[in-house]
Amino acid sequence: MDISFNANFLEANVLNIALLLAGLIYVLKQFLGSSLSIRQDKVLLAINESEERLNQANTRLNEAEKQLAQTQIIINQIINEANTTAEKVRQSILDQGKLDIERLTFSSKASIRSAENQVKQQIQQKITLLALNKVSLKLQNEVTLVMQAKIIDKNIMQLTGDINI
Repeated sequence: MDISFNANFLEANVLNIALLLAGLIYVLKQFLGSSLSIRQDKVLLAINESEERLNQANTRLNEAEKQLAQTQIIINQIINEANTTAEKVRQSILDQGKLDIERLTFSSKASIRSAENQVKQQIQQKITLLALNKVSLKLQNEVTLVMQAKIIDKNIMQLTGDINI
């Protein structure tokens, strides 16, 4: 097989091939162009949808971050209020404890004074009873019948003198 250049365009079918090639390019250009255009539109639509989903996700993320910040503020307020309330309760308990101690101290002192007064009264009663017993014994030993008669007569005279007045 010998390969040589044929200068006769009609015999070589170069013109036919060129026309066929031009026709194919024209038809394929429209087909491939529309196919590529459809594919490009789909890709652009997918990109736009992805960007929109990204924007929505960013919006939701921002809202979630805002809610988190608000929740954190509320949590901090609750913690501060809890600490304040705990401090007030602790102080109230301490104050109530001090009042209870003061009341118990006062009550104890009053009980001690009362016990002291009772003991003093009992001692005074014992001393008085002992003194009366001693005087009574002394009078029994020293007072004779004659003295008793004089005392009785004197008391009767005083009574009759009081009646006459």
